[in-house]
Amino acid sequence: MLSRLGALLQEAVGAREPSIDLLEAFVEHWKGITHYYIESTDENTPAKKTDIPWRLKQMLDILVYEERQQTAAGEAGPCLEYLLQHKILETLCTLGKAEYPPGMRQQVFQFFSKVLAQVQHPLLHYLNVHRPVQKLLRLGGTVPGSQTEKEEVQFTTVLCSKIQQDPALLTYILEGKKIVSRKKSSKEPTTLPREAASIQDKDHPRSKAPDTSPCGARALSTQLPAEREEEPDGAAGESNLITSLIGLCKSKKGRVALKAQENLLLLVSVASPAAATYLVQSSPCCPAVVEHLCHLYQSVPPFLDPADIAALEGVSWRLPSAPSDEASFPGKDALAAFLGWFDYCDHLITEAHMVVADALAKAVAEKLFMEIVQPHLLHVSEQSVLTSTALLTAMLRQLRSPALLREAVAFLLGTDPQAAAPDDGPRTLCAHLIGHCDHLSDEISITTLRLFEELLQKPHEQVIRSLVLCNLEGRHYVARGSPEPESYEDTLDLEEDPYFTDGFLNSSFHPSAKPPPAPATNSDGKTAVTEIVNSFLCLVPEEAKTSAFLEETGYDTYVHDAYGLFQECSSRVAPWGWPLGPTPLDPHEPERPFFEGHFLRMLFDRMSRILEQPYSLNLQVTSVLSRLALFPHPLIHEYLLDPYINLAPGCRSLFSVLVRVIGDLMQRIQRVPQFPGKLLLVRKQLMGQVPGEQLDHQTLLQGVVVLEEFCKELAAIAFVKFPPHGPHLHRSSPREGHV
Repeated sequence: MLSRLGALLQEAVGAREPSIDLLEAFVEHWKGITHYYIESTDENTPAKKTDIPWRLKQMLDILVYEERQQTAAGEAGPCLEYLLQHKILETLCTLGKAEYPPGMRQQVFQFFSKVLAQVQHPLLHYLNVHRPVQKLLRLGGTVPGSQTEKEEVQFTTVLCSKIQQDPALLTYILEGKKIVSRKKSSKEPTTLPREAASIQDKDHPRSKAPDTSPCGARALSTQLPAEREEEPDGAAGESNLITSLIGLCKSKKGRVALKAQENLLLLVSVASPAAATYLVQSSPCCPAVVEHLCHLYQSVPPFLDPADIAALEGVSWRLPSAPSDEASFPGKDALAAFLGWFDYCDHLITEAHMVVADALAKAVAEKLFMEIVQPHLLHVSEQSVLTSTALLTAMLRQLRSPALLREAVAFLLGTDPQAAAPDDGPRTLCAHLIGHCDHLSDEISITTLRLFEELLQKPHEQVIRSLVLCNLEGRHYVARGSPEPESYEDTLDLEEDPYFTDGFLNSSFHPSAKPPPAPATNSDGKTAVTEIVNSFLCLVPEEAKTSAFLEETGYDTYVHDAYGLFQECSSRVAPWGWPLGPTPLDPHEPERPFFEGHFLRMLFDRMSRILEQPYSLNLQVTSVLSRLALFPHPLIHEYLLDPYINLAPGCRSLFSVLVRVIGDLMQRIQRVPQFPGKLLLVRKQLMGQVPGEQLDHQTLLQGVVVLEEFCKELAAIAFVKFPPHGPHLHRSSPREGHV
């Protein structure tokens, strides 16, 4: 390139010249540009068909060549001095604004980008550089969807790269009109103190070149008084690097939008605390990002089907368009655009400096969650509740950043988890959402249960503590006054459970298989596993079981799935330092009233109506309970998975709820003719083996199928959770019906 540059320069000044005056050549090219405006009368000729692009290229090459020839590092050469002192960038910016000749704005963006990228001398500290840079940013930001988007995003790429290298530049680029006028009013020099020594005095012999700026300015009529005077305060920050990037992020051109998002990501990840604080306090960064997020949320049609929202997966900020292989539905593109930008906000918060991350997360919580989503969640319209709940679930599914997760949990559950009382009204959003899980609309109940299931999978301890643990602490569900058993064989057998009343036992109920006598408890806790697993597997009577007649519905499958889910859950909660066992009870401590909390009460109430509820609702209720049972906390295991717990009067556990359901089932079976055959037919229908047809008692029969599978799932979870440190890998899973 240097040899070609030398040849071009020699050609410009004469091939016989022994040396080239770079400054003279530089000024000559600038004069050629200004003379075009004096001599040209054709206003329709595009800029690319004039000699302006060529002359700008020569000026750039001269600046780069001059810098490489400098012996003193960090010293500005005569051509660079001329560029700065005669405000060439200011004039070019004005020419770009006038868009004369047509396409000039594109040439200006390219020249700015190449000068800032290729000239190694630090330029952005100079007032005569960062002021036109600011004006050019405002110029691009005022034309959404312009023909210069490609050049604009290249320009912002250079600026963000420079800021990452030197975060102190952030304030100069983002300071806006207001700071420019403040500098002029204080009569600051053209350069900043740290760079002043590198700029030669105007009387320096090397700078005695023709001054074409005044002539060019008069000829071009480019001296705009409004831009030379003090700017009004209200104009500060109207458009700058942040707003330009946000505008480019909205581009319909995918590559432009993606590059702009990468540039903004680069900007917010600056390591300097001072730059991060400036971004938060003195720039529109957080408000602009969140404003676009809120706009996209409100653009999502309110009539979307929650199933369509749940099915739309794989949307990311790098691929914001919905996957083409998925079924299309009205509003799909708007939904994909919102989820893509939400994923981008989440990624921004993850990668940003901690100061920016916290501020952006709080802005999302305040502007989106509190001001927009919450009123929809509490709306009287069922469709509004459905859509907003499904969208919130989709957001939780994509959420990864700790700061935004913290804000989302605080929004949904509050900041101060406390044990609830039975008569507490729905004063909080969480209480309203729990109420929605037991809504008259089954669809609202299912959608809200999915929200809680997604929330339970997030790595935030307050979720499980607020919903469950704060009510179980103290173990007031355990009867006081009697010593705790040393082993499970010292406790009641299944038939001796207090919930099996005389009326229940007389209703022809007999356990499908009585657990065999257990040996003494081994050190690895295997006896406890045997007792618990058999209790759940034997809970459903033989006449209500159908899985044995079909393949691929055995207990082994549940063990395999439960093991993977338990390992995943254990690794997620490992940093929380949970105890391995429950706190021993004080036998002399008086009993206190126990309330399981609104969340568990809702789930137990739903579970008690499993024989009366739709199949899809039952699946969702049991899915949430399974998620809860997987948590490796001793209180959760004891309360949800221990069939032999000595409950305090008036208390119930998951097992006691299931026992009552079985009692109700045995009463209902007597009133259903040909019950075993119909039950098997319904199971085959649910598995898709036979065509679906409406049967009498279909809801009951489907509930029985779910009940049987749920008991197997609970048995599998109990099996993989004992001993406390996980299952022994050499153990084989028990056969269905016994261990």
